[in-house]
Amino acid sequence: MFGTRSGLARTAAVIAAATVALVGCGSSEESDAADAPTSAASDGAWPRTVDTEQGPVEIPAAPERIVSTSVTLTGGLLAIDAPVIASGATSPDTEVADSQGFFTQWGDIAAERGIEPISSVDIDVERIVTQNPDLIFVSKTGADSAIDLYDQLSAVAPTIVVDYGNKTWQDVATVLGEATGHESDAADVIAQFDETVTSAKDAIDLPPQPTTALVYNGAESSNVWTDESAQGKLLVDLGFTLADLPDAVLGDNSMGTRKDIVSVSPENYSRAFTGTTVVLVNADESDVAAYLADPQLAQTPAVTERHVYDAGLDSFRLDYYSATNFVERLQEQLTA
Repeated sequence: MFGTRSGLARTAAVIAAATVALVGCGSSEESDAADAPTSAASDGAWPRTVDTEQGPVEIPAAPERIVSTSVTLTGGLLAIDAPVIASGATSPDTEVADSQGFFTQWGDIAAERGIEPISSVDIDVERIVTQNPDLIFVSKTGADSAIDLYDQLSAVAPTIVVDYGNKTWQDVATVLGEATGHESDAADVIAQFDETVTSAKDAIDLPPQPTTALVYNGAESSNVWTDESAQGKLLVDLGFTLADLPDAVLGDNSMGTRKDIVSVSPENYSRAFTGTTVVLVNADESDVAAYLADPQLAQTPAVTERHVYDAGLDSFRLDYYSATNFVERLQEQLTA
């Protein structure tokens, strides 16, 4: 409604892009430690054994032909320059995916490297066999998870399962670096991103605080990011202060046991979206216009003061590429 994509269409696109679990969802340090593979060797030392929830996995030599069954994990692998030859893909030609079904934030890089798309929905093990991989990555959670095929895949090549649902993209990059021998590359991209955030924070003319960050779905329920979400944490790193959600809204629908997102029905929008500034995730300028035109929001602080901004269409699922885009998108809108 209001001249933008419908909430239902947006929700379908997000589900198609494997959004059952988010990179950067909040969790305890104990959970992160249990899920993260640990390597018995440093950069360049082979063979190495990686301890995972499935038990120790021995990788005999530095991988040269990696297959990632998870489209979510592929962005991290590309960022650390791991030798990916094939990757899981989502539905093609959507707001978040290119014609190959690769996420738009790194689709061009995948094309340059000649990476072959493999459906993440109905994975064909025989097709993976034909790729002759020497290392396979599988996500433990999310709609792009192939965990049910672990036994079959591990018979093809050493297979590493990564739970991206309880980690930031930086955590995931570190895990991938340890398993591939690209630890230094992972450290480099994390350091580079930290510099990007620091530079942007200095350049941004911070709008009035606090801020509500959300995925706006118009007539459908919208989702507010909490301070335990990757998006919320990134905004805080940029100098934003997240607005608190009223207890009454928290009781509305808090997405089960999840702590990173709170679902808010349209009748509660005005009570929930209390930030003097609003940042829309998985959004562009058309969504900003729709938000400003929504009569249910006409009296909310961010609308009356016209402080509504977007973080880009690729900002729902954060990896190195989309997180960088997130920062640069906000900097463009908030630099005098």
